[in-house]
Amino acid sequence: MDHLVLTVIAADQPGLVERLAGCVAAHGGNWLESRMARMAGQFAGIVRVDVPAEAHGGLIKDLEALSTQGIRVQLAASGSEPGGRFTSIRLELVGNDRPGIVRDITRVLAEQGVNLENLLTEVAPAPMSGELLFTAEALLAVPETLPLEQLQARLETLADDLMVELNLRAED
Repeated sequence: MDHLVLTVIAADQPGLVERLAGCVAAHGGNWLESRMARMAGQFAGIVRVDVPAEAHGGLIKDLEALSTQGIRVQLAASGSEPGGRFTSIRLELVGNDRPGIVRDITRVLAEQGVNLENLLTEVAPAPMSGELLFTAEALLAVPETLPLEQLQARLETLADDLMVELNLRAED
């Protein structure tokens, strides 16, 4: 069995995931994990499947045929996991919305060699004032060679510049 990673995007519609899952199952594949969401009327996801090597051609053909239903799928071979030892850290951020927050935070993370494993962001009105608040939750893979105090200090400096509240905590 070979691991494949599928990315999918389509206008949101009932049965979309079932059609994708049907293609995988029809070729002897196993759905291993996925992250999927609906946003602004679109549906997007990433899926890791296990499929027999001899079934790749047929699976690719069937997934490409989904384009006639407005479902775009791309395939990639599963990559290797990053080497080294990492600590899982949860980052939570809240502040007034403004352009560039994601760019600025991810720049600091990249400079420190931190891998972003999961990111969820949202802009929504604040409960009392109605001002737009930007919130982010991220799961970070922090190299064990990076002192957490150093990462915390660098992010706190940025948080002061951005005028956001930022919290880091170790994942259990």
